[in-house]
Amino acid sequence: MSTILITGATSGLGRHVAFELVRSGHSVLAHGRDAGRVERLAEELRAEGEAEGFVADLASLDQVRQLAAHVAGEHPELDVLINNAGVGFGSPGSGRELSADGHELRLAVNYLAPVALTRALLPVLRANAPARIVNVGSAGQEPLDLDDPELTRGYDGTAAYRRSKFALAAHTFTLAEELAGTGVAVNVLHPATFMDTGMVREGGITPWNTVADGAPGVLALATRDMGTGGYYDGTTPSRAHEETYDASVQRRLTAVTDQLLKL
Repeated sequence: MSTILITGATSGLGRHVAFELVRSGHSVLAHGRDAGRVERLAEELRAEGEAEGFVADLASLDQVRQLAAHVAGEHPELDVLINNAGVGFGSPGSGRELSADGHELRLAVNYLAPVALTRALLPVLRANAPARIVNVGSAGQEPLDLDDPELTRGYDGTAAYRRSKFALAAHTFTLAEELAGTGVAVNVLHPATFMDTGMVREGGITPWNTVADGAPGVLALATRDMGTGGYYDGTTPSRAHEETYDASVQRRLTAVTDQLLKL
Protein backbone atom coordinates (compact mmCIF):
# COMPACT_ATOMS: atom_id res chain seq x y z
CA MET A 1 0.00 0.00 0.00
CA SER A 2 1.10 3.57 -0.68
CA THR A 3 1.75 6.65 1.45
CA ILE A 4 -0.14 9.42 -0.32
CA LEU A 5 -0.03 13.18 0.21
CA ILE A 6 -3.14 14.94 -1.02
CA THR A 7 -3.37 18.74 -0.99
CA GLY A 8 -6.66 20.52 -0.46
CA ALA A 9 -8.14 17.54 1.37
CA THR A 10 -10.50 19.28 3.80
CA SER A 11 -13.34 19.76 1.32
CA GLY A 12 -14.73 18.83 -2.07
CA LEU A 13 -12.95 16.34 -4.30
CA GLY A 14 -9.88 16.16 -2.05
CA ARG A 15 -11.90 15.11 0.97
CA HIS A 16 -13.80 12.45 -0.99
CA VAL A 17 -10.58 11.04 -2.46
CA ALA A 18 -8.86 11.02 0.96
CA PHE A 19 -11.61 8.80 2.41
CA GLU A 20 -11.62 6.47 -0.62
CA LEU A 21 -7.83 6.04 -0.31
CA VAL A 22 -7.75 5.44 3.44
CA ARG A 23 -10.59 2.90 3.16
CA SER A 24 -8.56 1.07 0.50
CA GLY A 25 -5.72 0.62 3.02
CA HIS A 26 -3.43 3.45 1.94
CA SER A 27 -1.76 5.79 4.43
CA VAL A 28 -3.15 9.27 3.75
CA LEU A 29 -1.35 12.53 4.50
CA ALA A 30 -4.13 15.09 4.29
CA HIS A 31 -3.21 18.73 3.70
CA GLY A 32 -5.37 21.77 4.36
CA ARG A 33 -5.01 25.46 5.12
CA ASP A 34 -7.12 25.64 8.30
CA ALA A 35 -5.59 23.87 11.33
CA GLY A 36 -8.95 23.10 12.97
CA ARG A 37 -10.42 21.58 9.83
CA VAL A 38 -7.26 19.57 9.15
CA GLU A 39 -7.28 18.12 12.69
CA ARG A 40 -10.98 17.18 12.44
CA LEU A 41 -10.42 15.55 9.05
CA ALA A 42 -7.38 13.61 10.31
CA GLU A 43 -9.44 12.29 13.24
CA GLU A 44 -12.24 11.18 10.91
CA LEU A 45 -9.76 9.53 8.54
CA ARG A 46 -8.00 7.75 11.43
CA ALA A 47 -11.32 6.13 12.34
CA GLU A 48 -11.05 4.39 8.95
CA GLY A 49 -7.30 3.74 8.72
CA GLU A 50 -3.88 5.35 8.76
CA ALA A 51 -3.83 9.13 8.34
CA GLU A 52 -2.09 12.31 9.40
CA GLY A 53 -2.91 15.98 8.85
CA PHE A 54 -0.57 18.71 7.57
CA VAL A 55 -1.29 22.45 7.61
CA ALA A 56 0.04 24.99 5.10
CA ASP A 57 -1.23 27.95 3.12
CA LEU A 58 -0.28 27.19 -0.49
CA ALA A 59 -0.52 30.91 -1.30
CA SER A 60 2.85 31.20 0.49
CA LEU A 61 5.83 29.57 -1.23
CA ASP A 62 7.65 29.48 2.12
CA GLN A 63 4.81 27.44 3.59
CA VAL A 64 4.78 25.17 0.52
CA ARG A 65 8.46 24.40 1.03
CA GLN A 66 7.99 23.93 4.80
CA LEU A 67 5.17 21.47 4.03
CA ALA A 68 7.48 19.49 1.76
CA ALA A 69 10.25 19.42 4.37
CA HIS A 70 7.78 18.37 7.09
CA VAL A 71 6.30 15.55 4.97
CA ALA A 72 9.69 14.32 3.73
CA GLY A 73 11.08 14.33 7.27
CA GLU A 74 8.17 12.43 8.81
CA HIS A 75 7.29 10.19 5.88
CA PRO A 76 10.42 9.23 3.93
CA GLU A 77 8.31 6.39 2.48
CA LEU A 78 6.05 8.83 0.54
CA ASP A 79 5.40 7.43 -2.95
CA VAL A 80 2.34 9.32 -4.24
CA LEU A 81 1.64 13.05 -4.46
CA ILE A 82 -1.79 14.34 -5.47
CA ASN A 83 -1.71 18.07 -6.25
CA ASN A 84 -5.42 18.72 -5.80
CA ALA A 85 -5.71 22.06 -3.96
CA GLY A 86 -6.89 24.95 -6.07
CA VAL A 87 -8.57 28.34 -6.25
CA GLY A 88 -11.53 28.75 -8.62
CA PHE A 89 -12.73 31.65 -10.75
CA GLY A 90 -13.62 33.75 -7.70
CA SER A 91 -17.05 35.29 -7.17
CA PRO A 92 -18.48 37.02 -10.26
CA GLY A 93 -16.92 40.45 -10.73
CA SER A 94 -14.27 40.00 -8.04
CA GLY A 95 -10.94 41.64 -8.80
CA ARG A 96 -7.36 40.48 -9.06
CA GLU A 97 -6.02 39.00 -5.80
CA LEU A 98 -2.43 38.47 -4.71
CA SER A 99 -0.69 35.66 -2.85
CA ALA A 100 1.52 36.18 0.21
CA ASP A 101 4.46 36.53 -2.19
CA GLY A 102 2.70 39.09 -4.39
CA HIS A 103 1.86 36.68 -7.23
CA GLU A 104 -1.55 36.60 -8.92
CA LEU A 105 -3.47 34.25 -6.61
CA ARG A 106 -4.75 31.69 -9.12
CA LEU A 107 -1.34 31.29 -10.73
CA ALA A 108 0.22 31.03 -7.25
CA VAL A 109 -2.05 28.34 -5.80
CA ASN A 110 -3.03 26.36 -8.91
CA TYR A 111 0.39 26.35 -10.56
CA LEU A 112 3.39 27.72 -8.63
CA ALA A 113 2.49 25.85 -5.42
CA PRO A 114 2.21 22.38 -7.00
CA VAL A 115 5.39 22.98 -9.03
CA ALA A 116 7.32 24.04 -5.91
CA LEU A 117 5.87 21.22 -3.78
CA THR A 118 6.61 18.60 -6.43
CA ARG A 119 10.19 19.80 -6.92
CA ALA A 120 10.83 19.75 -3.17
CA LEU A 121 9.42 16.22 -2.82
CA LEU A 122 11.06 14.72 -5.94
CA PRO A 123 14.09 13.30 -4.07
CA VAL A 124 11.74 11.31 -1.79
CA LEU A 125 9.49 10.19 -4.64
CA ARG A 126 12.48 9.12 -6.76
CA ALA A 127 13.88 7.15 -3.83
CA ASN A 128 10.55 5.29 -3.54
CA ALA A 129 10.01 4.53 -7.23
CA PRO A 130 7.75 3.35 -8.67
CA ALA A 131 6.07 6.57 -7.52
CA ARG A 132 3.29 8.75 -8.90
CA ILE A 133 2.43 12.42 -9.19
CA VAL A 134 -1.18 13.32 -10.02
CA ASN A 135 -1.94 16.90 -11.03
CA VAL A 136 -5.62 17.79 -10.80
CA GLY A 137 -6.17 20.08 -13.77
CA SER A 138 -9.16 21.18 -15.78
CA ALA A 139 -10.50 20.94 -19.33
CA GLY A 140 -10.87 24.72 -19.09
CA GLN A 141 -7.45 25.80 -20.37
CA GLU A 142 -6.31 28.87 -22.24
CA PRO A 143 -2.73 29.77 -23.20
CA LEU A 144 -0.79 31.69 -20.59
CA ASP A 145 0.52 35.04 -21.84
CA LEU A 146 4.20 34.42 -21.08
CA ASP A 147 4.90 38.16 -21.37
CA ASP A 148 2.26 38.81 -18.69
CA PRO A 149 1.91 35.54 -16.72
CA GLU A 150 0.51 37.38 -13.69
CA LEU A 151 -2.37 38.84 -15.75
CA THR A 152 -1.65 42.43 -14.73
CA ARG A 153 -3.58 43.69 -17.77
CA GLY A 154 -7.27 43.04 -18.35
CA TYR A 155 -7.70 40.75 -15.35
CA ASP A 156 -10.52 38.20 -15.41
CA GLY A 157 -10.90 35.44 -12.79
CA THR A 158 -12.04 32.80 -15.27
CA ALA A 159 -9.11 33.55 -17.60
CA ALA A 160 -6.68 33.49 -14.64
CA TYR A 161 -7.99 30.07 -13.58
CA ARG A 162 -7.84 28.63 -17.10
CA ARG A 163 -4.33 29.96 -17.67
CA SER A 164 -3.12 28.40 -14.42
CA LYS A 165 -4.52 25.04 -15.54
CA PHE A 166 -2.93 25.41 -18.98
CA ALA A 167 0.42 26.01 -17.25
CA LEU A 168 -0.09 22.97 -14.99
CA ALA A 169 -0.74 20.71 -18.00
CA ALA A 170 2.27 21.99 -19.96
CA HIS A 171 4.47 21.62 -16.86
CA THR A 172 3.23 18.03 -16.39
CA PHE A 173 4.40 17.07 -19.88
CA THR A 174 7.79 18.77 -19.38
CA LEU A 175 8.27 17.03 -16.03
CA ALA A 176 7.28 13.62 -17.44
CA GLU A 177 10.10 13.94 -20.00
CA GLU A 178 12.53 15.06 -17.30
CA LEU A 179 11.60 12.05 -15.14
CA ALA A 180 11.62 9.47 -17.95
CA GLY A 181 13.34 6.32 -16.76
CA THR A 182 13.27 7.26 -13.06
CA GLY A 183 10.15 5.25 -12.22
CA VAL A 184 8.26 8.42 -11.22
CA ALA A 185 5.11 8.82 -13.32
CA VAL A 186 3.39 12.20 -13.64
CA ASN A 187 -0.02 12.77 -15.20
CA VAL A 188 -2.66 15.51 -15.28
CA LEU A 189 -6.42 15.12 -15.43
CA HIS A 190 -9.75 16.88 -15.71
CA PRO A 191 -11.70 15.03 -12.97
CA ALA A 192 -15.25 16.11 -13.95
CA THR A 193 -16.96 19.29 -15.13
CA PHE A 194 -18.38 21.74 -12.56
CA MET A 195 -18.43 19.38 -9.59
CA ASP A 196 -20.50 20.30 -6.54
CA THR A 197 -17.73 22.16 -4.68
CA GLY A 198 -17.40 25.46 -2.85
CA MET A 199 -15.16 26.65 -5.69
CA VAL A 200 -17.87 26.06 -8.31
CA ARG A 201 -20.69 27.51 -6.19
CA GLU A 202 -18.60 30.62 -5.40
CA GLY A 203 -18.33 31.19 -9.14
CA GLY A 204 -22.13 31.35 -9.34
CA ILE A 205 -22.28 28.09 -11.33
CA THR A 206 -24.91 25.39 -10.85
CA PRO A 207 -22.98 22.10 -10.39
CA TRP A 208 -23.23 19.48 -13.16
CA ASN A 209 -21.51 16.63 -11.33
CA THR A 210 -20.81 15.36 -7.82
CA VAL A 211 -17.31 15.03 -6.35
CA ALA A 212 -17.89 11.25 -6.49
CA ASP A 213 -18.07 11.63 -10.30
CA GLY A 214 -14.62 13.26 -10.27
CA ALA A 215 -12.92 10.75 -7.96
CA PRO A 216 -12.33 7.70 -10.23
CA GLY A 217 -9.78 9.46 -12.46
CA VAL A 218 -7.76 10.72 -9.49
CA LEU A 219 -7.90 7.34 -7.76
CA ALA A 220 -6.84 5.46 -10.91
CA LEU A 221 -3.83 7.72 -11.55
CA ALA A 222 -2.81 7.58 -7.88
CA THR A 223 -3.02 3.82 -7.45
CA ARG A 224 -2.57 2.18 -10.87
CA ASP A 225 0.14 2.18 -13.52
CA MET A 226 -1.37 4.48 -16.16
CA GLY A 227 1.90 5.41 -17.87
CA THR A 228 3.35 8.91 -17.66
CA GLY A 229 3.00 12.27 -19.42
CA GLY A 230 -0.69 11.77 -20.04
CA TYR A 231 -3.77 13.98 -19.88
CA TYR A 232 -6.98 12.29 -18.80
CA ASP A 233 -10.64 13.24 -18.89
CA GLY A 234 -11.75 11.26 -15.84
CA THR A 235 -10.24 7.82 -16.46
CA THR A 236 -10.10 8.26 -20.27
CA PRO A 237 -6.88 9.27 -22.06
CA SER A 238 -7.56 12.60 -23.76
CA ARG A 239 -5.77 15.69 -25.14
CA ALA A 240 -4.97 18.89 -23.28
CA HIS A 241 -4.91 22.25 -25.11
CA GLU A 242 -2.72 21.70 -28.19
CA GLU A 243 -0.28 24.47 -27.21
CA THR A 244 0.61 22.66 -23.96
CA TYR A 245 2.49 20.11 -26.12
CA ASP A 246 4.52 22.79 -27.95
CA ALA A 247 8.20 22.41 -26.97
CA SER A 248 8.92 26.14 -27.35
CA VAL A 249 5.93 27.01 -25.11
CA GLN A 250 7.17 24.45 -22.56
CA ARG A 251 10.70 25.90 -22.59
CA ARG A 252 9.48 29.48 -22.14
CA LEU A 253 7.08 28.43 -19.41
CA THR A 254 9.91 26.67 -17.52
CA ALA A 255 12.06 29.82 -17.73
CA VAL A 256 9.20 32.06 -16.54
CA THR A 257 8.35 29.59 -13.75
CA ASP A 258 11.94 29.48 -12.50
CA GLN A 259 11.95 33.28 -12.46
CA LEU A 260 8.67 33.45 -10.51
CA LEU A 261 9.92 30.81 -8.03
CA LYS A 262 13.26 32.69 -7.84
CA LEU A 263 15.24 29.57 -8.64
